[in-house]
Amino acid sequence: MSTKEKRIGFVGLGRMGANMARNLKDRGYQVSSVFDINAEIASSLATELNSQHATSLADVTAQSDIILTVVTNDAAMDSIFFGEDDNLFQGSAGKLFINCATLSPEIHVKLENAAAEVGAQTLEGCMASSITQAREGTLYLMIGGKEEVFNSVKDLLDDLSINLRFVGESGKAAQVKALVNMVMNINTAALAEGLGIADALGLDLNMICEIFSQTGANSRVLETDSEDMIGRDHECYFSAEHAAKDSGIAIAVAEGAGIDVPLAKATLSQYQKMVDAGLGELDKSGVAELTFKGRGPGN
Repeated sequence: MSTKEKRIGFVGLGRMGANMARNLKDRGYQVSSVFDINAEIASSLATELNSQHATSLADVTAQSDIILTVVTNDAAMDSIFFGEDDNLFQGSAGKLFINCATLSPEIHVKLENAAAEVGAQTLEGCMASSITQAREGTLYLMIGGKEEVFNSVKDLLDDLSINLRFVGESGKAAQVKALVNMVMNINTAALAEGLGIADALGLDLNMICEIFSQTGANSRVLETDSEDMIGRDHECYFSAEHAAKDSGIAIAVAEGAGIDVPLAKATLSQYQKMVDAGLGELDKSGVAELTFKGRGPGN
């Protein structure tokens, strides 16, 4: 049976999960079942995709051959896989779970071991992309797990991504993703400080961005976030709350390796300030609200 003939379920229908489901539907996959703790969101997407609105996690497993999960954190993963009354492992023999959120490496290893005990399989599918890429099927996907399992669904993963990389055994993709987001978050916070200082000095910010782009201050974040920082357009593609969570994961990974990461810790502090001030749902570019005079808390 080809992957397109298999039934695909989704758990977690936020900005990323819902758009991944839409992309697969457009590419001819059978999106059989969708579930979210927000039943209204799940019902709406089920109608849009002509899928089943699963009313329990066990129903998603029963109605699917491959289940993609896109939930917020380790606690949510524990809940959907190990919940006492309802969980995805119920009746899961022969099923494959592809877990796509940014989570700790440890939870991926735990899930792989637990899946094996019930005759199921798992992959970690760590995404270094945002909403637009999820919708278009142009994600940067880093996969961890057993290579033979990866190869069995490579066509599906190719249809989700434009860059697909098998990283290694379970937990390794999560380690790499933690480092990706750690560096991205540090770059974002540093750019916000640089632009905030330039603004306070009365410098032309467009000129500053042009000079940054032509020197060692250049970065991918400069391309994606500088205009939003200057214009205070913080429509969310990757939230400050998620930036704080992911910085925390990276710090834990570093500490486990015996490495101190003062820049990552300082960056976490900035994003945590946003969360504490009720700004956690802003895009990560919103960290500039802390660094431009006269804007956010403390300014």
